[in-house]
Amino acid sequence: MKVGKFTFEWGSRTYIMGILNVTPDSFSGDGLIAQDDVTQAALKQARAFLSDGAEILDVGGESTRPGSAAVSAEEETQRVVPVISALRQNFPDALISIDTYKAQVAQAALQAGANLINDVWGLRADENMASVAARHNAPVILMHNRSDPAHVERKEKLGGAYIGAEYQNLLEDVKRELLASVEIARRAGIADGQIILDPGIGFGKTREQNLQLINRLDEIRALGFPVLLGASRKSFIGFTLNLPPQERLEGTLAACVIGVARGADILRAHDVKSVARAAKMTDALTR
Repeated sequence: MKVGKFTFEWGSRTYIMGILNVTPDSFSGDGLIAQDDVTQAALKQARAFLSDGAEILDVGGESTRPGSAAVSAEEETQRVVPVISALRQNFPDALISIDTYKAQVAQAALQAGANLINDVWGLRADENMASVAARHNAPVILMHNRSDPAHVERKEKLGGAYIGAEYQNLLEDVKRELLASVEIARRAGIADGQIILDPGIGFGKTREQNLQLINRLDEIRALGFPVLLGASRKSFIGFTLNLPPQERLEGTLAACVIGVARGADILRAHDVKSVARAAKMTDALTR
């Protein structure tokens, strides 16, 4: 897959996506809206991410934290567009993804310099999203999602987690629903070579289901598309280790290492330096 001047060589190594949360309420406490100068804070974080080994900067303006409030497309656009414009100006060769499920936001972000769309609802939340991606020839990350904002479990110090949905067969259901998102993309004219799949760790899955998905990630990879794994600091780690988000690095690294061993192509991370080092070592061992 060629994006801008960058070419992904799937299967040869693992790529790292650094998370830039332009929100006030990130579950991991890293939302940049609280900073006096959001754009400068984002540039500083992006500079560190790129230096530490990230290839992709993932900019999001609406929290997907369990129990978080929805944000209008207008407000979300106002949050992300200045940051993306500044990133493009300061890091002209960097890959930038827009983390949104709203077509209006994606359109504005792509015009501001974003390269990819990272849609946590797999093109299913906004009927115009697929056509926006196709029109801009933008690769899409299609995530599996059965989360219900009204059904959240909260534990003191550990934060919230979406309560798992009911599955007839976890892996088969996830694969079938991911391929349904692929069909939406195809009908809009998005080529298979522009599609990345994400099993949606933490979204409408129990702790046990998340662990199973990561351990059987090779079955998602066998669908024939590159796979992104977003396990960083998530509640299944906290519930397993009984630790709050800021103490989940070791659990994150364990999940990422197993994910890479099972075929993950991209790791979405808060702790870019540590995850990049772990991925590089895992690549040396397994690839």
